[in-house]
Amino acid sequence: MAQAGRSVLLLDRAGRIKPCGGAIPPRLIRDFAIPDHLIVGRARTARMIAPSRRAVDMPVDPSGAGGYVGMVDRDTFDEWLRDRAAKQGAERRTGRFEAIVRDGDGGAQVRYTDGEGDHRVRARCVIGADGARSRVAEAVFDDAVRNLCVFAYHEVIRTPQPGTAAFDRTRCDVFYQAEFSPDFYGWLFPHGDTASIGVGSAHKGHGLRDATSRLRVRLGLDSCVTLRREGAPIPLRPLRRWDNGRDVLVIGDAAGAVAPASGEGLYYAMLSARFAAEAVDTFLASGDPRALGAARRRFMRAHGLVFRILAIMQHFWYRDDRRRERFVAMCADRDVQHLTWHAYMNKRLIYARPLAYARIFAKDMRHLLQTAS
Repeated sequence: MAQAGRSVLLLDRAGRIKPCGGAIPPRLIRDFAIPDHLIVGRARTARMIAPSRRAVDMPVDPSGAGGYVGMVDRDTFDEWLRDRAAKQGAERRTGRFEAIVRDGDGGAQVRYTDGEGDHRVRARCVIGADGARSRVAEAVFDDAVRNLCVFAYHEVIRTPQPGTAAFDRTRCDVFYQAEFSPDFYGWLFPHGDTASIGVGSAHKGHGLRDATSRLRVRLGLDSCVTLRREGAPIPLRPLRRWDNGRDVLVIGDAAGAVAPASGEGLYYAMLSARFAAEAVDTFLASGDPRALGAARRRFMRAHGLVFRILAIMQHFWYRDDRRRERFVAMCADRDVQHLTWHAYMNKRLIYARPLAYARIFAKDMRHLLQTAS
């Protein structure tokens, strides 16, 4: 928007680091021109661990052509994004959002506070990018406070010395085990000199810190230096509306633009931001607030089907350890691996391989019947 000549204010709190596994697909790196120095790790395999402790490796690029999933540290990655916006003309301010208030003619004013007191800024349009429990969303959408979430907690640790059996700098480990999470998963993601280890669960009474400690002990990583401890909710479904039909729009986690089952949000947050910027630019040029609705329509047209499939998968396969055992067994299938990685890396389904989908459907039904028996 700043590049388009709009007057943009970027308001953000100081010292906030978004808890995140930090995985970004090649599609994000290409579409948003992410420089190589921000890629702190390259994951070439995902290891899925079943309740029985059976491990299934899913190579990112079985052909050996060098494909990988990029890993970023949100501390440096987010600051680079903010700085890039400022260099393109956005004005950065540090403060805490308090409310949207209306002036005499009904225009929006953003009220925020900082070390110097209370401030108000008039805006023709407000974009809320303030996370799963978005105060912007809660101010304008009735369903925002009721949106289901997984609560995630992780610890960023110093990477252990080479040769540690439980740690591989090129592998993401995902634990589908009730002893760590009764309804989601635990993880260990490499970030070069650091690593993220944590768990997620929608059960509010589940002890995330304790589960993370036990996971560290299991992997022999309990003696590693802990650099940060962070937690945040992860939304499980997009909001029904992203705009108020007037002058407020939400994006990213605030809009629920997070993939079910995996909790992946970085690519979807950045894509929703791009759609939102284009929708707001159209709104400002035309004066027609209906233009704001294009952001959600475009996003759901591109990814709504995948989100629905992932939600169904999470609802069924994550329910108990018996089903998760079957789920991990399916991950060993070559068709599943190929189509899963292609969809993840490129953010689109492969409709040119109907036989592969037919084989997966048949195998899926076999596992479903075995689970139900």
